[in-house]
Amino acid sequence: MSDVAVQAGLLDRAMRRMSTLWRDMAAAVGVSEPDPDLAARLAACLEARGGEVSARNRAAGLAEAYRTLDAGGRTDFLRALASFDSDAEAVARAMEKVAAAADAAERAVATARLRRALEPPRIRLLTAFAAIPDGVKFLVDMRADLLERMDGDKLLQALETDLKGLLAAWFDVGFLELRRIDWRSPAIILEKLVQYEAVHRIRSWRDLRNRLESDRRCYAFFHPRMPEEPLIFVEVALVQGISDSVQRLLDEKAPVLDPRVADTAVFYSINNCQRGLDGISFGNFLIKRVVGLLSDEFRNLKAFCTLSPIPGFRRWLDGALAGGALPLSEEERKALLAASPPSLALPAPEGIAAPDPAAPRSDDATAALQRLIARRGWSREEAAAKVLEPLLIRLCARYLAKEDAPGRAGRARDPVAHFHLSNGARIERLNWRAGARADGELPL
Repeated sequence: MSDVAVQAGLLDRAMRRMSTLWRDMAAAVGVSEPDPDLAARLAACLEARGGEVSARNRAAGLAEAYRTLDAGGRTDFLRALASFDSDAEAVARAMEKVAAAADAAERAVATARLRRALEPPRIRLLTAFAAIPDGVKFLVDMRADLLERMDGDKLLQALETDLKGLLAAWFDVGFLELRRIDWRSPAIILEKLVQYEAVHRIRSWRDLRNRLESDRRCYAFFHPRMPEEPLIFVEVALVQGISDSVQRLLDEKAPVLDPRVADTAVFYSINNCQRGLDGISFGNFLIKRVVGLLSDEFRNLKAFCTLSPIPGFRRWLDGALAGGALPLSEEERKALLAASPPSLALPAPEGIAAPDPAAPRSDDATAALQRLIARRGWSREEAAAKVLEPLLIRLCARYLAKEDAPGRAGRARDPVAHFHLSNGARIERLNWRAGARADGELPL
């Protein structure tokens, strides 16, 4: 075993012992119910009486208390923390000094003092939490709680803004470690992979092993203060030619390809693992770093692509159908009516608007399309697929390339498409039945 590995192991054990020690120390001052003196305890933490060890002890106690609170108690805690805002009078005086500055040098000094006056004490409290073992993870989880609670609460919004700023600085990509995850990685990391995979769920250990075979790659970013918690990870398949079906990429029975003969790397899943880091971008850097690593390892790779779902297409299509705003050619109308005449009308399923019986005859084709895609398993019916494939491919291309996000001109309406297109990708191909599912999700 290398000296680095030995030192890393010793450090890990030391950190675990310290975490236990801080929890034991926190137990002496921690509470399991909302604390009526919470503001006083937060203020005492700010004052840092008794030196650094006492200050960390108080911060650890508050963190441990927060973890034991129910949803209402956590909201009260967060609002108490957020109330430690800037001193309005001090800010006003500092602003007057800036306005009264006689020259650039005096203005620079006054501006620096204004910045200090503007910084709310709650930032020092957040920094105190970061200093305890597992404190960075604690703050990441705290921001996840904030994101769930802050809607309409300006005080919590202010706290979230401050916390996001701190996390964005602490999680700058220059501080992150890129690691390859394979079957020999620690079990705790493999378990996290299963837990956080949200694009294509990992069903078993055999499924997981298949995704870590020699013709597959998985890379993740880690932070030094969260060594067992992946921040984001990407899964890659090394194949010949651009794949057109994710099912084949995930097939556990498929033969393992010699990666040296692969000419294409398919990025088929990317997952953000920490809700508390939403809005702090890692994906662009991760993909580009992985492209560089794969290019160095396999000189034969010619193409790098994604095989991505289109999660918003069905919602957009349903809305366009309900609003009568779906652009259909006369040829498409005739084909739809022939495939599903009005006499075959079925009750509209939940979530899909029923056609208006009083609507003009020109909307009959729209109603026919609704009937066709409302049937379970329609994507496996060859007669329906013959009519729907060219139509849905065209509509999906329009959705990806033409439809802007509401109120966001120039931003792709589909969130997955926006992520890839904004990072320099282009739309190469739409794959029919690439991800057909029995629940009625459109097979594109």
